[in-house]
Amino acid sequence: MTDITKLTIHETLDELKKKNFSVTELTKAYLKNIDQAERYNAYITVCAERALEQAKTADQNYAKGTPRPLEGIPLGIKDLFCTKDIRTTAASHMLGNFVPPYESTVTEKLLNDGAVFLGKLNLDEFAMGGSNETSAFGPVVNPWSKDVDLVPGGSSGGSAAAVAAHLCAGATGTDTGGSIREPAAFCGCSGIKPTYGRCSRYGIIAFASSLDQAGPIAQDVTDCALLLESMSGYDAKDSTSYPTDVPNFVRFLHEDIKGLVVGMPKEYRPEGLNPEVAAYWDKTAEMLRARGAIVKEISLPHTQYALATYYVLAPAEASSNLARYDGIRYGYRASGDCHLDELYIKTRTQGFGAEVKRRIMIGTYVLSAGYYDAYYLKAQKMRRLIHDDFMKAFEQCDVILTPTSPITAFPIGDKEMLKNPINMYLNDVFTVSVNLAGLPAMSLPIGLAANGLPLGMQLIGKPFDEGTILNVAAKIEEDAGFERL
Repeated sequence: MTDITKLTIHETLDELKKKNFSVTELTKAYLKNIDQAERYNAYITVCAERALEQAKTADQNYAKGTPRPLEGIPLGIKDLFCTKDIRTTAASHMLGNFVPPYESTVTEKLLNDGAVFLGKLNLDEFAMGGSNETSAFGPVVNPWSKDVDLVPGGSSGGSAAAVAAHLCAGATGTDTGGSIREPAAFCGCSGIKPTYGRCSRYGIIAFASSLDQAGPIAQDVTDCALLLESMSGYDAKDSTSYPTDVPNFVRFLHEDIKGLVVGMPKEYRPEGLNPEVAAYWDKTAEMLRARGAIVKEISLPHTQYALATYYVLAPAEASSNLARYDGIRYGYRASGDCHLDELYIKTRTQGFGAEVKRRIMIGTYVLSAGYYDAYYLKAQKMRRLIHDDFMKAFEQCDVILTPTSPITAFPIGDKEMLKNPINMYLNDVFTVSVNLAGLPAMSLPIGLAANGLPLGMQLIGKPFDEGTILNVAAKIEEDAGFERL
């Protein structure tokens, strides 16, 4: 048999049911991979003993003939999800020794479905960043790196890198402005950001509460469907959780797409768009036409304002959410005798990294007296217009096809990116609108650029219509024939 860690989740479940190997053997194989792949820095915390205990329970369930939906599947958990009695850091010094006394709803659902947790995955600090270079635990290295170490994308860079390098069968991620989709694109994985409210945010350390949404990163579309079904569902502990039924997402994958209308927004083809990205976008459209789909140009006229809108609203919410880290209640506390104000200043100066401080300052500024109306209120109005653009577009089409990122993975420490943070923010140009509108979207690998690195395509769907996205993605995946690492 091929290396069992290279099997997809659905393939692994089939093999476990046939008893071709045990969950304990599978878990040990993944733990061995993790030990041998320290270079990638994908994990912040490895939970080997706990994982083997969970594997033992899973083997007993298989022996009794009572396996749960994800019985024995080894997963990596983005270190933004609170996990009971397991250190949860948000990749920040501020939470370097924080051990939650409770479990996030999403991880609780995965555990209840039989998943095995291998450990907590690296990310950009508090999920703020697009390259996984802002982590207090060091950058993650993209497994596609050859001569030069490349970024895996952010903020869920550890999740995508771990999946690509076979350090877990699948992983959780969060997406505030593209943080599932961009890493998936950079690492040659599939990842889906569900509709806002589909997955509970309870127990996820907040960045921007009106934008954050949990979702899976996995090797293929079927695996994403399996994980998303487990992660989804109404939760009374989250006031933004939407009370709607969770469908069997795998069933959507086999539906015909003949007659389905695919929109391609003209605003996503700006002057200077990477020719390779544009060519793969057109090639993907041709694949769908060949299957009987109707591809047409659509317009999302307020797209040009999306980045500015996002980088007003997200920092504003971050400023509010991160105010709780003050050295008093929990988390890092600066040492030495000092007055209360000085304690706050020293704690936050020492505890937060540069990018987090930058966003807190931007957010505090746009919320301040005299600037609230000029920036924050205006951005909220623009957010509504961006949402309405999508709703009007969906009167003409069933799903929207765009590139995921305008570039491939770039080197760690890239001087152009470091010189001006706006260069990093511009990489989110194709993804942030989706979060502002609260829509579901998925990235899947479509092929390799001339530099040998993966490129991703993005599918955007109507609210709570993840099924259509997954169905179309499955067709693209089959026709593209992308070869994973």
